[in-house]
Amino acid sequence: MGTEININPTMLTWAIIRAGYVLGDFLEKFPNVKKWIEKAKSPTVKQLEDFSRRVHIPFGYLFLQEPPKEQIPFPFFRTGNHQTNQVSLNVYDTILILQRRQDWLIDYLLDNDGSALPFVGKFDHNASFEAIVEDIRNTLNLDPEWANDCQTFEDTLNFITKKIEEVGIMINFNGVVENNTHRVIPVNECRGFVLVNKMAPFMFVNAADAKAAQLFTIIHELAHIWLGESAGFDNQNLLPANNPVERLCDQVAAEFLVPAISFHKRWANSADINKLAKYFKVSSIVIARRALDLGKMNKAAFFQFYNQYMEGVRIKKEGQGSGGDFYATARKRISVSFAAYVDQAVRQNKLLYRDAYKITGLRGDTYQTFVTKHIF
Repeated sequence: MGTEININPTMLTWAIIRAGYVLGDFLEKFPNVKKWIEKAKSPTVKQLEDFSRRVHIPFGYLFLQEPPKEQIPFPFFRTGNHQTNQVSLNVYDTILILQRRQDWLIDYLLDNDGSALPFVGKFDHNASFEAIVEDIRNTLNLDPEWANDCQTFEDTLNFITKKIEEVGIMINFNGVVENNTHRVIPVNECRGFVLVNKMAPFMFVNAADAKAAQLFTIIHELAHIWLGESAGFDNQNLLPANNPVERLCDQVAAEFLVPAISFHKRWANSADINKLAKYFKVSSIVIARRALDLGKMNKAAFFQFYNQYMEGVRIKKEGQGSGGDFYATARKRISVSFAAYVDQAVRQNKLLYRDAYKITGLRGDTYQTFVTKHIF
């Protein structure tokens, strides 16, 4: 029989609610926890360990006298007028994971005479979106209609990801917390966030989102890096929050993906959203959004188009089911560039294997196979 421990009941109820459970439902399913809260019974160490894993908190948290204040260090924008620094547990834990990766990479780069990236924070919120777009294109060495060189939309997404990582920005695509498929990150809460830093900016893109929205999110996050401001966002209906910086980043993304001059010219020849999508190598939803921006479509028509498109995406995903290539997914979840730095540090004896496993979320043979066969 294990040693029983006294725990502050407030910590137990906080942990349950924090994990997203309905308190009454959880206690009905786990009557022993109800007894702990009522002080009718005390848990053992093993029981508490099981409980901490179920509610996704560090074991040591349970011994605190009051819940810790967990706030993200940047604003999270919601479409409309709302902004917050409180997010769900799954988003919060994902932010912590990327912060740990970023902190490690900054230290590693500093130890290896790395230098600050000149484009981070190069502009402020008074800059024009045209000037920011031009500078991003120059930095990435792209012309205005760069996407025409790509054969498919998937090629476009892969191409721009590679170009961005080549200049020192890490991009992480994921729809769950690290590799835990039971901890989903809802698209309607988080389309993406960006952790801006002069040495190593990190982007997060919700991989559960439609590919078109992912592309828009990436460029929106790029704009945040050029403005030097970390942020998270939901961009409901592919529209920004009512905030000057968010609106500016949105304008940058729209102009970068579909230049206004080219759009007007093509629209005059054929106001066909699907044809324009094929020409610009973006999804039809991005074209519809551009038509809204430039006065070719009203909001009612756009929302109707958007909802039909997203319903089609949902049905398609349901038909595909789960599965896929684990290592191909890992390349996107971890970032090839970041994984290469980790592998390099291990080879230089500057990082222990156990720490490499922890920072990448991969273990043992899985890690070895990944770094030797899937990152170059």
